[in-house]
Amino acid sequence: MIETRITKLLGIKYPIFQGGMAWVSSANLVAAVSNAGGLGVFGSGSLDPELVRQEIHKIKSLTDKPFGVNIMLMMPTAPGVVEVCIQEKVPVVTTGAGNPGPLVKRFKDEGIKVIPVVSSVALAKRLERSGVDALIAEGHESGGHVGEITTMVLIPQIVDAVSIPVIAAGGIADGRGVAAAFALGAEAVQMGTRFILAKECHAHPNYKESVLKAKDRDTVTTGVTLGHPVRVIRNRLTKEYLEKEYKGASAEELEELGRGRLKMSVVDGNTEEGSVMAGQISGMLNREETAAEIIQSVEADYYKVFERLEKFRPVKKS
Repeated sequence: MIETRITKLLGIKYPIFQGGMAWVSSANLVAAVSNAGGLGVFGSGSLDPELVRQEIHKIKSLTDKPFGVNIMLMMPTAPGVVEVCIQEKVPVVTTGAGNPGPLVKRFKDEGIKVIPVVSSVALAKRLERSGVDALIAEGHESGGHVGEITTMVLIPQIVDAVSIPVIAAGGIADGRGVAAAFALGAEAVQMGTRFILAKECHAHPNYKESVLKAKDRDTVTTGVTLGHPVRVIRNRLTKEYLEKEYKGASAEELEELGRGRLKMSVVDGNTEEGSVMAGQISGMLNREETAAEIIQSVEADYYKVFERLEKFRPVKKS
């Protein structure tokens, strides 16, 4: 498709990351994306470190291509997952919900590439100084934990602020989104919601059906008043959560209400009382495909963008 600093850095064919979604991106999906030329990323979430190790072993048995593990640094299990990733010499680590700065040297000493998720220019600058290899700049449109700034506004500001490669995330699901991200200065993209609908994704059919049925306005952000907004598809849980959140429920009460709800929807299939994390891009997704078909479709769409743009090519004045 296109060679960038990211494809060279990681040794991948396509500048496409699969988002590290807890409970969603398990070994089969990760390996399928990596085998198709992208970067599959396992979402460790709150899993016990030894279970993460088992998944890493399974990924290695299914692919010899580069892959990553996403570590949510706020989780109590994160220190153990860090040790497992170092022991298993995982090629790439992406991080969220915390500052990976103190861990960067340890990872890099083991040859592990470190790519944190950021949602602000200030954090991007600070992490560049810590020595990370690249940054995933994630806009407000994405599913799960989100920042406040939209992708189209965030990407060019971060690109202008740092010298390391930037991966665009949030609201990207096809080649048009890739072309737009590259026009803003990104050198790769991360897609999460699109890969929920990969055939290799083991998420419960009810979870996938919720994404397929979602329209453009069917997602909402919860937890805004707590400073930890999460984008999900509307259901009975979001109605109850938002009512309590804006009537002054305590942080402890809201945290208890949300506990275990992602697993409830992804694994158990209870998409009314569980948390259905998905991005605003859900409204344009209408079919399930293999990971390879998704990547091939993105590539084909990407080239069509430039065919359409030909008619807007400026003519130089003589």
